[in-house]
Amino acid sequence: MDRAKLLPQALPSRRRLLQSTALATLATALLPSTRAGAKPQGFDYPPSEWSPAHTSNYTVADRPTSHPVDFVIVHVTQATYANTLGIFQNPKKQVSAHYVVRSSDGHIAQMVRERDIAWHAGNWDYNTRSIGIEHEGWVDRPAYFTDALYEKSARLTAAICDRYGVPRDRSHILAHYEVPGSDHTDPGPHWNWTRYMRLVAAA
Repeated sequence: MDRAKLLPQALPSRRRLLQSTALATLATALLPSTRAGAKPQGFDYPPSEWSPAHTSNYTVADRPTSHPVDFVIVHVTQATYANTLGIFQNPKKQVSAHYVVRSSDGHIAQMVRERDIAWHAGNWDYNTRSIGIEHEGWVDRPAYFTDALYEKSARLTAAICDRYGVPRDRSHILAHYEVPGSDHTDPGPHWNWTRYMRLVAAA
């Protein structure tokens, strides 16, 4: 038997293997990739960052099939942006909102999918039919309500209204304190509703 016929006819040389590996590495390096430290994009509002709340703090649903979306509810956190994210990610807190807007630059974190029911309104019926947006700040510290916060939040609210056919008016864009049964006062007397609704209308 001719053992030569049992051997591979053209084994690649070590040099050729190294060249192939180098080319593959170069090709991979040239492909577009996620930047180091890049944040995951929000699911329902692409300009946002996905920063999920703990699953113990909201109800899984299939809105708008399971429940209509009729309202956007405006909140103020009474805490820093970072602390608010931590609260919604703590399974013991039993609270969440769909979005949190940072004061300094208007950066938005999405924490609950819009199809799911966040626990933000203090009224189950309104929870099932609304999107909750928290804004970093305190009701008695108007400096937290920056231009960036108003502008980015207004664009988000307009996008939500368009997605679900919610009218862009004060009958459907509510303050937390306007939810029946609420004992909250946010967003408080320093929130400029005239300005905010003008920005929502223009977005």
